[in-house]
Amino acid sequence: MSPRPPPSPVCLGDLTHPIIAGLISVIVNYGGTFILVFQAAKIAGLSPELTASWVWSISIGVGLTGLFLSLRYREPIITAWSTPAAAFLVTALATTPYAEAIGAYMISAAAFVVLGLSGYFEKVIRLIPPGIASGLLAGILLQFGIGAFGGASVDPWLVGLLIAAYVALKRFSARYAVVGILLLGLAFLLTQGRVDLSGLKLVFAAPVFSMPEFSLNALLSVALPLFLITLTGQYMPGMLVLRNDGFKTSANPIVTVTGLGSLIMAPFGSHAFNIAAITAAIATGREAHEDPSKRWIAGIAAGCFYVLVGVFGVTLAAVFMAFPATFITTLAGLALLGTIGGSLAGAMADPTSREAALITFLASAANIKLLGIGGAFWGLLIGGLAYVVLNGPMPYRATTDHRVTEAAAK
Repeated sequence: MSPRPPPSPVCLGDLTHPIIAGLISVIVNYGGTFILVFQAAKIAGLSPELTASWVWSISIGVGLTGLFLSLRYREPIITAWSTPAAAFLVTALATTPYAEAIGAYMISAAAFVVLGLSGYFEKVIRLIPPGIASGLLAGILLQFGIGAFGGASVDPWLVGLLIAAYVALKRFSARYAVVGILLLGLAFLLTQGRVDLSGLKLVFAAPVFSMPEFSLNALLSVALPLFLITLTGQYMPGMLVLRNDGFKTSANPIVTVTGLGSLIMAPFGSHAFNIAAITAAIATGREAHEDPSKRWIAGIAAGCFYVLVGVFGVTLAAVFMAFPATFITTLAGLALLGTIGGSLAGAMADPTSREAALITFLASAANIKLLGIGGAFWGLLIGGLAYVVLNGPMPYRATTDHRVTEAAAK
């Protein structure tokens, strides 16, 4: 096994783009799906203190695990809370006592620790052909790309400004395109008075420990679905995002560390956190930095921003959620255009797997939801079966311990 090459030296000029990529990934995460956490807390009848503790635990946990993994492996390993699990909890917490839900969170987290230590998940990841992985990622991200333009019918001036600025900046200064639209969009919103920060008060969050209770009902109705939803809806596409951009860190330590972090934070309200998928793609592609060896800085930046939000609890999360939905969707879609294009190119590159990759792409983009399992799993399953029928068994791909850079792949 080849030794890991030493990381390239980082200068001041290398910091701007990965830091902005980390910030955008955090903004998109809080502004896009975090409302599900508040909805679940309301359904469960949680007090403001318990709700703030949930925000604290999940933000601090996500931040620290992402910081550790990105620093340890020098790759942009972005962690996040499980969005499909949060959506599931909106209904599950209506009938499950909170103490039993905490116990279920712990059981699910412990199962991820065991899975990571076993090494089986990494073996499954290696079975997936590159074309299928690229098709899956392109399908998952397609709705975000469409969303970048779909908001024009609701907020034409904002969306039009962001798209025009992105194209212009790409033409004259591609490195600063995403940075530019972020700053320009914020300036536009502030000028129009659409983001009110006058009442902002930074209040420290206080974690609240909840004693877990364990029951068979919570095990079957919360812990098991939580484990399966997070595994298929977050870990699988999240690892393929890393693989698609040439990063080779084993899934085993990622699953183990995030599972252990979830286990520690569960008594304070955290339902589950894991490797990110959608928001990770913002930090793993060329938009974060042309040099893949510098993109790990985006993981550090994202971790720091998550910890900052966690320290101030609901306050800063509310700020991100105050941004107009069209701004969040357009910003995310434009930031992901390069990744979507690269994924489509990767999916179509190999003629032998092209049709199976296309099936994977379309099935993933359809976002099929059956048996409580989201579209990423079904897209991968359908595409994988198509590959086996058309090409025979999936090849097992050995991995090396060094990063395959984009330059080497050309």
